Amino acid sequence: MPAFVTRSWDRMQLTPFCLMLTCLRVHPDRAQFFRYDNVTLSCQDARAPDSSGWTVRRETVEGGVRRCSSGWGVTSSGSTCVIRTTYPTDSGLYWCESEDGERSNGVNITITDRAVILESPGLPVPEASAVSLRCRADSNSTGHVFSFYRDGRHIGSSSTAALSIGSAARSHQGLYTCSVRGAASAGSWLHVEGASGATDARPLSRAATALPPSAAAPLSTSNATSPPAASACVTSVIRLSCYLVVGPLYLLSTVVLGLTCRNRKKDQGAVDRTGSTVVVEVVV
Repeated sequence: MPAFVTRSWDRMQLTPFCLMLTCLRVHPDRAQFFRYDNVTLSCQDARAPDSSGWTVRRETVEGGVRRCSSGWGVTSSGSTCVIRTTYPTDSGLYWCESEDGERSNGVNITITDRAVILESPGLPVPEASAVSLRCRADSNSTGHVFSFYRDGRHIGSSSTAALSIGSAARSHQGLYTCSVRGAASAGSWLHVEGASGATDARPLSRAATALPPSAAAPLSTSNATSPPAASACVTSVIRLSCYLVVGPLYLLSTVVLGLTCRNRKKDQGAVDRTGSTVVVEVVV
């Protein structure tokens, strides 16, 4: 298992994922927030310094797909949207969209009433970069031990509520949670971007880098992850293969059974005709 080092810090490290893309930036840079927190979402377009023509949109379970200022958030300076007071109903997928219909990366944001949240990057982090995670409680937790988990397995503890990954690798990718005083946070997925710029996709609820589809299924705010898309494809192929093998066999057995029944009926008819023959003996 890769080594983890704990240290204290004041500010979430910014990932360079957005340097080459039009993307959504979240401030503070994390994916989880407490109820009543303040969140700022900004569209950054490398081709346009002022990012004009881009608006922040979101998809939530209750509200569906809506742009900023249409029942949620307040637009400031065009491409920036501010949610002054967050609620659990604000949990969902957020992205930027241009006037031409172009879409940026998507970021899953969770607003929770839990006593603990995990502060982790909302965007993918490059391989070999330093990543900081922080377990934050809604009340004073000085003197307590904070535990961190990846995919349900304990990976480290800290009295400073912080966990640092010195050099991110694909093996660090997964669903992270933390706990303190018996209270656990919701899960946040950490994506590690490879040298080619590609990230391993997650099902969840939707991956943080996945573009929101035009007709998306309702989002789930549960902590469970979905199986990778590749697994679904393999399952589909297996089912299709079964259908291709079983289908012809079923059809062949049906034809053979039909022919057998027909032959039996013919034989039975012949027997009936033979049995009903009347022999007349004429006596002279």
